[in-house]
Amino acid sequence: MDHRFHLPDFVRHFKLNIMLADMMKRSPEVFRDGVKIASVYGAFPNMLWNGGRFLHGSMDARVLREILTQFNSRGIACRFTLTNPCLTKEHLSDPYCNSILRAADNGLNEAIVFSPLLEEHLRGNFPDMKLTSSTCKQIEDADKLKEELEKDYSLVVLDYNFNNDFDVIRSLPHKEKIELLIDPCCTPHCKRRGEHYRSIGRSHIKLDESLKKTGKLCDPERFECECMLKNLYQTVSSPLHITPDDVYGRYSDMGIQNFKIEGRSVPDINVLENYIYYMVRPEYKDEVRLELLLKLTKNVKYF
Repeated sequence: MDHRFHLPDFVRHFKLNIMLADMMKRSPEVFRDGVKIASVYGAFPNMLWNGGRFLHGSMDARVLREILTQFNSRGIACRFTLTNPCLTKEHLSDPYCNSILRAADNGLNEAIVFSPLLEEHLRGNFPDMKLTSSTCKQIEDADKLKEELEKDYSLVVLDYNFNNDFDVIRSLPHKEKIELLIDPCCTPHCKRRGEHYRSIGRSHIKLDESLKKTGKLCDPERFECECMLKNLYQTVSSPLHITPDDVYGRYSDMGIQNFKIEGRSVPDINVLENYIYYMVRPEYKDEVRLELLLKLTKNVKYF
């Protein structure tokens, strides 16, 4: 059975993810059975529609296209995190976001959605792009989650408060459409989570306005959250944490194949440790970690 992982981030962790993909092809024996990179999720800098994490900066259009090419040529989808919850109708015509989606609309790349308004726009203008329902929707009611799984989504990322609730997950339909966020850094039933998403959404709108008016970048709203600084081993004791044994055991036995690893805004080394923990056979973890860390320090050019 395949175990399909969805990894962070095709911009911030570009080099690490490309190296991992190439190592999986070159040395499959060091990885656990059935491990595949199904997608790398994220957004390009300054995308108004982006949500979940703030990303600003500058990127040449050639680099943007090459990032898509590098992943797509390896059979890996770039999955856009289009989950800004603060969008209005006027934002749907944004030329930058639409141009990126046109460049990516090749039948392989995908999008994660939150706003019904943006979802309708994507379905109407990019009908070949698979859509994933975002965990940002915070669907914590089991009956509503079942309704979500009946909708026309390629995948539905469960609210992480269902993690390890085996009775509920066992009762859900369409196990092939379920995606689990297996390493959340957030606290259970966080009361600030929705406002955090809205703060990031407002920050991207503010950034877009600043770029259009002055051509200058601006910083996001201040939103203090100590959870964002946690590493893997500070989260393993959380009731939300899903262990490798359950990924390859209980969840696999239920027919669940899709697993999302968090880490868009943390350093490569932190993300690498999550990859080692979940995807590499335990007897090879030190060898793989060292090889990838050494390669991260080298000036390797991919384009």
